[in-house]
Amino acid sequence: MNAKNRRIVIWSCVGVVVLFGLVLSFKPRPLLVDLATAATGPMTLTVGDEGETRVVDVFVISSPITGRLRRIETEPGDPVIANTSIVAQIEPTEPELLDPRTEAEAKAQLSAAESAETLARSELDKAAAELRFAETELERSRNLARQGTISERDLDASERAYETARAALGSAQASMQVRRYELERAQAHLMSPSDASDLRTVCACVDVSSPIDGQVLRVLRDSEGFVNAGEPLMEIGAPDRLEVVVDLLSSDAVKVAAGDAAFIENWGGSDALEARVRRVEPFGFTKVSALGIEEQRVNVVLDILSPPEEWTRLGHGYQVDVRVVLWHEDNVLRVPMTALFRDGSDWALFVNTNGLAEKRILEVGNTTSSQAQIIAGLEDGEEFVLYPGESVEEGVRIAAR
Repeated sequence: MNAKNRRIVIWSCVGVVVLFGLVLSFKPRPLLVDLATAATGPMTLTVGDEGETRVVDVFVISSPITGRLRRIETEPGDPVIANTSIVAQIEPTEPELLDPRTEAEAKAQLSAAESAETLARSELDKAAAELRFAETELERSRNLARQGTISERDLDASERAYETARAALGSAQASMQVRRYELERAQAHLMSPSDASDLRTVCACVDVSSPIDGQVLRVLRDSEGFVNAGEPLMEIGAPDRLEVVVDLLSSDAVKVAAGDAAFIENWGGSDALEARVRRVEPFGFTKVSALGIEEQRVNVVLDILSPPEEWTRLGHGYQVDVRVVLWHEDNVLRVPMTALFRDGSDWALFVNTNGLAEKRILEVGNTTSSQAQIIAGLEDGEEFVLYPGESVEEGVRIAAR
């Protein structure tokens, strides 16, 4: 081959290589995406929120009388026995200090009571003397009547005088007792708090006992001091009888019914606890969220079904997370919510069809925060784009990332 032909062959090969490179460089490359495969499996639809544990029956122990409460030594968690454990003692209050005016009046009443007692004592002495004289006269009249010196009428008059004198003595004694009590009352009005403390040797206390077998949940008043009748002192309950209350949005609470299954999570244990809805309260209330939005809430009360041995450390007022099961199926075709997007009023996703993105309109059933139930539009085993972005369009070449 001569030089001219050799140059033609060489430049032809170079041209073919350059042309092939240009074709490859301008050929559209497939879009790299995350692909997933549609599969069937279990799916559960729940509603939930933060809840709180509470003892089923909480007994508030209140002061039965007005008095001075002795310091309560009982601590939260202490066991109590019904009608046996003394949880509080209330003693009478100390007398109040008198202002000068009231003190002067009390001293005047005391002086009057002392004078009345002196008068009553004089009347008693007079009645005693009259009785002694009547007794002597009666004895003399009886002797004279036996001798026939005086008449029966005179004897009867002596006996009547004796009975009258004896009755007068009894009346004087009773009057003396009354005046003595009035004197003690007047002296009591002048009693100071320190005098009352010195006179009191034994506490005339009213004992407050526990009405049930259980534990002390909370001590509302432990310091010694004055209490009014009906003032709460402590709360007592049985910690092995717990329930859970969760306040759900009213729009979620209407979907919940008594008997629905539920799970209690993030309570401190490794496994979720089983529970059941016992009651959906018929009265809603307004609650302000952390964002300052007013929400209508409804309390839902649940019973814990798991054995008590699994949640012995739970107590009254502990925070837990509650999920109430509204719907559950074991064999459902579901896809992640991240794969779906809105096409008008319909749900859609992109399916990988021979390397091309194909938009599918879906019929979606129940949805959760992470999954959606596919009723129609997608078959089990088909590949779909997991995170469709703005670059994914109908007919675009795609490949797995």
